[in-house]
Amino acid sequence: MLVDDKIWVAQGENPCYLLLNQANRHGLIAGASGTGKTVTLKTVAEGFSQAGVPVFMADVKGDVTGMCQEGEDSEKLRAREKELGFDTWEPKACPVRFWDMLGGNGIPVRVTVSQMGPAILSRLLGLTDAQEGVLNIVFRVADDEQLLLIDLKDLKAMLNFVAENASQYQTEYGNVAKQSVGAIQRALIALEDQGGDIFFGEPAIDLNDWFACDQNGHGYVNILNAAKLINSPQIYAMFLLWMLSDLFENLPEVGDPGKPKFVFFFDEAHLLFDDMPKELTSKIIQVVKLIRSKGVGVYFITQSPSDIPDEVLAQLSNRIQHGLRAYTPAERKSIKAAAESFRENPAFKAEEALEELGTGEALVSFLNADGRPEIVERAKVLAPECLMAAADEMHINAAIGAQMQLMQKYGTAVDNESAYEK
Repeated sequence: MLVDDKIWVAQGENPCYLLLNQANRHGLIAGASGTGKTVTLKTVAEGFSQAGVPVFMADVKGDVTGMCQEGEDSEKLRAREKELGFDTWEPKACPVRFWDMLGGNGIPVRVTVSQMGPAILSRLLGLTDAQEGVLNIVFRVADDEQLLLIDLKDLKAMLNFVAENASQYQTEYGNVAKQSVGAIQRALIALEDQGGDIFFGEPAIDLNDWFACDQNGHGYVNILNAAKLINSPQIYAMFLLWMLSDLFENLPEVGDPGKPKFVFFFDEAHLLFDDMPKELTSKIIQVVKLIRSKGVGVYFITQSPSDIPDEVLAQLSNRIQHGLRAYTPAERKSIKAAAESFRENPAFKAEEALEELGTGEALVSFLNADGRPEIVERAKVLAPECLMAAADEMHINAAIGAQMQLMQKYGTAVDNESAYEK
């Protein structure tokens, strides 16, 4: 719920407002399964949209689609919101655009092999250091020979070309072992089976198309269909990493704006860090630290704060912590760490509260106008005005049908002349 220049997210002894001019200092929505993270995500994203801030989120479970449909009115909901002081709740939908990476229902999202680059692609393929070195050589030769790497067949062709001419390139670029080329080729076959042949290609996504508002000045909620994508977690994680890196490299510096230019919500955030090589983890940390000055806010959604590296966690200043459960010593330690991350409230013990919180309740601490964390509040999250559940097929199809201009731009894959043809 937007109130002036702030988003009213939850209500405890005091209202919990997320200030728009502090929203690009990133955030965290955490909690065990079934504690209300997705509804909280919708409440926060809806507030940004109402403020004219476009957002991006990946829909892992299919229930984020409800943002394109009005919420369901009921006496129970009205009574709860009235109890919290939210007397103006009215069912409203958000302007939504649906995107898809694997040829499903939505505007196609494609990236070229060159855009992804050898470092991220090596991680995606699970290559060894030696194999990554060969892939770097292949990209370098393609650049020097002005051969475009657009899709996977381009990359396969370049691998064969460099392998066949290895002796010619060895002096300038280094050794190209046939075993490494074979391993990369096998990894590319596995990537194709996961949908890489659909994801890599043209027309490539222009992320500026996500920086848009509707005719009412409300920011579009860009929803990436990730229900199938989550079964290919490497593609999901690498796409998110590429997206952050691309924005960081291309957006101008804006300092501290009155509101963010764009906000990302990364669900299942642990997938971005699981088994991540040290150099790519360092890249994520660097981007998260510095992208704030580009006017971009990044919000991670995960079950436990311990899923996220400490250096990244330290950058997440706006926090909504739903209940946690402790069945093991490690989980007990995570609860203690989560509680200690808040500015203490003398009215209750945060560690005890984390195990007592019911669905829709959370410990909340946002930055105040001076950029300092507020004292933690035990609060109930306000219901979004959009639908809490998944949208029905009619509303999803209506939202997709309204984006014909973007569908015309991205709907049909184009196979331009590139490395494969040459």
